[in-house]
Formats: sequence, C-alpha cells, structure tokens
Amino acid sequence: MLEYALVAAGFALLILGAEALVHGGVAVARRLNVSPLLIGVTIVAYGTSTPELLVSVQASLEGAYGIAVGNVVGSNIFNILFILGMTAIIAPITVSPSAIARDGTFALMAAGLFIWVAQRMPVMGFAEGALYLAVLLAMILITYAQERQAEEPATVASRHLRERQLTHSALLDVGLIAVGIALLIFGADVLLDSAVVIARVNGISETVIGLTLIAAGTSLPELATSVVAAARGNPDIAIGNVVGSNIYNILAILGVASLIGPVEIDPAIARFDMWVMLAATIALLPPLLLGNRMGRTYGLLLLAGYLAYVAYLFENAGLIRISG
Repeated sequence: MLEYALVAAGFALLILGAEALVHGGVAVARRLNVSPLLIGVTIVAYGTSTPELLVSVQASLEGAYGIAVGNVVGSNIFNILFILGMTAIIAPITVSPSAIARDGTFALMAAGLFIWVAQRMPVMGFAEGALYLAVLLAMILITYAQERQAEEPATVASRHLRERQLTHSALLDVGLIAVGIALLIFGADVLLDSAVVIARVNGISETVIGLTLIAAGTSLPELATSVVAAARGNPDIAIGNVVGSNIYNILAILGVASLIGPVEIDPAIARFDMWVMLAATIALLPPLLLGNRMGRTYGLLLLAGYLAYVAYLFENAGLIRISG
C-alpha cells in the first residue's frame, strides 16, 4: 500500500512543479521580450530533461550503456507519441508554422545525426560527444537570434506596460522555475521508484521495466509540464517543451555521456527503436505545418502509435501474445 501512496504523492509533486515551472517560464518570456516557445525549447525543456540526464550519465559511469542510450531513445518516443498525444486530446495545440518549422527541423537534425553516428560506429566517444554539444550550441544561438529578430523593438511605453503587468520581481520568476524543476525531479523520482517496485511485485521483467518505465518515468516532468501548459492556454510552451527536450536528450545527454566515456549503442536499438524515434519525430510536423493545429483526432493517433510500440515491446519480451 505504501508504494501506491507514494505514486499518488509523486503525481501531486509533478503537478505542483509543472504549475510553478509554467508560471515562471511565461513570466520570464514576457520580461525578456521573447516568445514562450523560446522559453519552452530552452529553460523549460532543459529543466524537465534533468531526470534523463541524471539517469543516462549515471548509467554511462556504471557501464550500463543500454540504459544510457535506451533511456534517451525511449524518452523521445514517449515525448512525442504519448505526451503530445495526451496534450492534444486535452487541449488542441496551435503554434506558429514558422516557429515549429525551425524547431521541428532541429529535432529531425538531432535524430538524423544520432542515426548517422549509430550506423557508422557501434560506440560513441569523445569526438561524437563534442560534435553533439557543438551542434546543440549552434541551434541555441540560431533560435535566440531568430526569436529576437522576430520581435519588434519594444518602445518605452510598451516596456513600462509590461513592467506594470508583472507586479512581482524577476527573482520570484527565477525562483518559481527553480522550485518547479526541483519538484518535478523529486516527484518523478518518487513516482518512478514506486512504480518499479509495483512492477517487480507483479512479475514484470526488468528488461521491460527498462524499456517502458525508465524511459516513461524520466519523461514524467515533460508530461506534467506540457499538459498543464496546454490546459493553461500556453500551447507554445507545451510543444516547445517536447521538441526542446527531444533535441536536448540526444545532443546534450548523449553528448555529455560520450565525453565521460565511450558509450556503446545496443544493436537492438540501432535496428528498430531509433527508427521508431525518427518516425515519431516526422509525425510531429504535418498537422502543425499544414494546418497550424494538432487536434484531438491526431492526438489519438499519436497515442495509439505509442500503445502499439509498447505492445510490440511486451510481445517481443514474451509477456503477451498478439499475433499468430
């Protein structure tokens, strides 16, 4: 019973953390005169990806390379198919086509770079890690420059108006972001540990736990933040959080892990899972580029895609039998 209570407590912490992070992120965007999308793909995305960073770096230090790489690939699949699917079902997502074209292209480039490296060599070393981090830095600089150019120069009157609308201090906004990230990390840790215990008690193998619970569990901050952002009328942060997290997961997390020591790519991931990740990344773009909107129907399709992927993993592990 204790594990179930901890699961509930973990969810509560995730919701509180997401609320604080979204409120702080929106306020910071207004103060800096940049779009919420930029805050979503940077501060919010990087903050909510902290669990993936901690898990993958620790796994790399311990030589558990399957977890280090599998966590990143599995989290990226979960982010798009499950998180965006659930978010679109709760509140359809509408964003600027030009913005999602840029960030969606970056996400495709990150996924493509990882696949290119995985096809060329079974082990990622210092050179690959440095390349990942250099590409991430270039993307951040391009994003910031384009966002600043897109904003009209603020007049003195508009600056004063924004300052009057933001009645609290900038320090409070930064504090909200920090508290939100801390609550998300702690809540995800409590929830994930309890879920693993429950899974083991019910006879689910550790292989399947790693493929599903670890990848999904470390993405719980993204799930909570995106759902809360969409429900609060901030779709730019919701979509930016997912896209930014996927870019960060590959370029920053695998980059850092590769700098620490050689990271071996599991052949099974190279054969199947990384292609699912690429397909999910491509699936993100059509409704937003062509219709400027990701509605509930498309959200259901994304969610169905994730359930089919999980069913494949369970069948492949011999836990269920679907075909034949």
